[in-house]
Amino acid sequence: MRMRAPVAGAGGPVRTGVPGRVGPYTVLGRLDGEAPGLPVPEQRLIGRSADGDRTVLIGVPLPGADPGRFLAEADASRYLLGPWSWPAVELAAPGEPPWHARPYLPVLPLPTALAVHGGPLPERTVRALGAALVETLIIGHGQGLTHAGVSPAAVLLAADGPRLSCFGAVRAAAADGAGRSGLPGLESGSLPPEQAGGGPPQPAGDVYALGATLAYAATGHTVPERDELPAALRTVVTSCLARDPAARPRPGELLDAIGPLPAHPATALDSGGGPAGRAAAALGPGWLPGRIIAALARQSAELLAATLPPPPAARQD
Repeated sequence: MRMRAPVAGAGGPVRTGVPGRVGPYTVLGRLDGEAPGLPVPEQRLIGRSADGDRTVLIGVPLPGADPGRFLAEADASRYLLGPWSWPAVELAAPGEPPWHARPYLPVLPLPTALAVHGGPLPERTVRALGAALVETLIIGHGQGLTHAGVSPAAVLLAADGPRLSCFGAVRAAAADGAGRSGLPGLESGSLPPEQAGGGPPQPAGDVYALGATLAYAATGHTVPERDELPAALRTVVTSCLARDPAARPRPGELLDAIGPLPAHPATALDSGGGPAGRAAAALGPGWLPGRIIAALARQSAELLAATLPPPPAARQD
């Protein structure tokens, strides 16, 4: 049975308008539908190996992105640590059109998740999402890496927690010193002012983008009025969105405001209840609404039912 093309935003891959192959993989569909309407930093495709043993999520640069920078950023992502980052594990070979891939996991982009849920996410979900993303930034910044591309579309929700993808999308789209506003695939509300004007990516910019992403999860857009934000999240989100980078909180300072203390600190990866414990405590059963869990299950079922197209018939001379 061939995989049907589900309604965009319903959680399944969408087959329309995708290439037949990328590298060694046959493309089964796109991850991103058209319904949510937010820019996506890269084209994301679901592919399968010819032997049917491996299913992967493939990233391909958007038109206008520098292919060399795209591959360099994808390569840098391979060194990211932490359970909530989703680094590339395969890259295009020299001379190939650029692409990168990672093992497939049922995921929904954050905009799709809001569409499936029917509106902004519950406060518990936003807090759990924030705790995991803050942990990811703390680990990456500790490695000397700036994500430089956090946005709603870069965040993918899985049943066990979020995954941060699209590493370096800002840098792949424009060279340092070049203005980034208006470039394809970049969501303007998530771009820190200093980066929008062409400044080099800095850790404080990731904090701004984190605030915009949490604002989107809680309200449905990245630049809400202060009163639109839930009262319990208002102060932390608006502090992240300060235009002055020096006025933004450090990621470590956000944990107390976003993530709960673990119920059993001694069982956390660091017994002091640090970032690993906060995210683990927040991402327990029920952290995702039921409609999103159901959409993840549909996506997984559709991919299990998908079959590769038959190879072209051999020519007979």
